[in-house]
Amino acid sequence: MAKAKDRVTVKKIEAIIKPFKLDEVKEALHEVGVSGITVTEAKGFGRQKGHTELYRGAEYVVDFLPKVKLEVVVPDAQAQAVVEAIAGAAHTGRIGDGKIFVSDILSALRIRTGEQDDAAI
Repeated sequence: MAKAKDRVTVKKIEAIIKPFKLDEVKEALHEVGVSGITVTEAKGFGRQKGHTELYRGAEYVVDFLPKVKLEVVVPDAQAQAVVEAIAGAAHTGRIGDGKIFVSDILSALRIRTGEQDDAAI
């Protein structure tokens, strides 16, 4: 195993986006060389705090709005391009466009081959 100072830094990028933007974001990630993503259906709210809807004449509050959570693990050198690709493709200019979080990954392991860190992604 490499020493910490010799190790290539790996980043995890998590993005919460509007569901209808998923295909555009996926294509943008493909264009910047991302080879794999994890997508999870999610519900949540930020500053928009949900909204009110009318169903059979009765109003009700939708607190948690449908969202999609993307997770991508990339070498540090690729992280900024990935963030820019997601932000550009997910942007609508309206409230609820989402958030992007970047964090360091201490270690990664490909179970099948035993490859570690940047070789595992």
